[in-house]
Amino acid sequence: MASILIIDDSESIRDLLGEFLGGNGYDVAVAKDGEDGIDLLKRQKFDLYLVDLVMPGKGGVEVLREVKNLSIGVPSIVITGNGSIESAVNAIRLGAFDYIQKPFNLEALRITVDRALDHQRLQKENATLKKQLGEKYGFRNFIGNSPRMQNLYRIIEKISDTDSTILITGESGTGKELVAKTIHYNSSRADHPFVPINCGAIPRDLLESELFGHEKGAFTGAVSARVGRFELANFGTILLDEIGELPFALQVKLLRVVQEREFERIGGTRTIKVNVRILAATNRELEKAVAGGTFREDLYYRLNVIPLHIPALRERDDDILLLFDHFMNDFCNKRKRPLLKVSPEARNLLLGYRWPGNVRELENAVERMVILNDSGVVGVDDLPEHIRASAGGNGTPRLPSASDTLQSDIRVPAPWTASGINMNAVLDDLERTLIVQALERSGGVKNKAALLLGLNRTTLLEKIKKMGLTT
Repeated sequence: MASILIIDDSESIRDLLGEFLGGNGYDVAVAKDGEDGIDLLKRQKFDLYLVDLVMPGKGGVEVLREVKNLSIGVPSIVITGNGSIESAVNAIRLGAFDYIQKPFNLEALRITVDRALDHQRLQKENATLKKQLGEKYGFRNFIGNSPRMQNLYRIIEKISDTDSTILITGESGTGKELVAKTIHYNSSRADHPFVPINCGAIPRDLLESELFGHEKGAFTGAVSARVGRFELANFGTILLDEIGELPFALQVKLLRVVQEREFERIGGTRTIKVNVRILAATNRELEKAVAGGTFREDLYYRLNVIPLHIPALRERDDDILLLFDHFMNDFCNKRKRPLLKVSPEARNLLLGYRWPGNVRELENAVERMVILNDSGVVGVDDLPEHIRASAGGNGTPRLPSASDTLQSDIRVPAPWTASGINMNAVLDDLERTLIVQALERSGGVKNKAALLLGLNRTTLLEKIKKMGLTT
């Protein structure tokens, strides 16, 4: 039930409004003057207050001004006589939602009150949504302790509250849109729209209209004018996802928007200016597209003001189990079930898998485990079939075959000298050679190198650090 305060020096008006609004389901309180009304607003929580403009002592304008200075944040409707419309307009400039005139049309009053309360409700919902978005896309929500990810987070934090154009690159599933949203919601544009558009998912003959809009009659089927994504993103941020798929003919028009922040709708002659931040994302190597003549070099350099590359999950293997545990906790909470345990064998398989679908594939795999598991423990058989198959299907990481044998190409210098042999030095050289080869064969993925060597991952990391090897 919404609560309403009526501030009026007329007892008859207080009684009339109180009885009417109370009869319509509102919780009503009354104050006999401005001082009394301000005191009640300080002490009690109200959803709306009605205040008479003309009262002895503090009038309505003084009440509005003081409530605004106190940052109480309650919408107001002013009550005015027939000759005080100009004062009512001034009151609205001070923040009043609307005004009502004496003598009252009670039905019109009810509609105005409902509108004011709906407006207040929407403002609260928007504030809650913005808070949730800020929490969801805050820097602390990034998951990843690997050096490459930590460096990425530092760069994102530095560039978020700027207007620089950013090119985000990385394989599918690495989280390019998440990075773009984080940049937007941690910038001064956070209160304005974030508008993504996938340049590769929209038919080419419709993409120009989606980006820039069109006027009525611009082409067959254009029965009305349409606003494009750039206009929708005004004062906010636009994400041009899969920018590498943008048709060459459209790249010229986009180049102008990137440079001048202006364009014309299809079929239009009026130049439209926008204040928008541009982020672009792609899983393609645009340098190769430029060299091959399918992407404009000038557009590439306009978009690539600040490059951000998100590493593939196989390149940040230190984060696999960290992400796995995060998703497991998240999905178990959503389904209101106890946290699942994971067997060591299953964890080894997760570490040894290459994750071609990156973080998105890992997230989907965890969601499947949480939904289908009944035992409370995730074992090898609970993993997706393709992950089990990558290890030979028996839950044991694939051991190197004869062609993989590390020792096959080791060349240990003859250790004997006239005075004998330095066995410690020989063993150190052999150990170093094996570790280097294992890292080369595993593509630098330390978990896989540890499996090839039959070592615990922590032990391998200690040896790498001790030997001063760079990976």
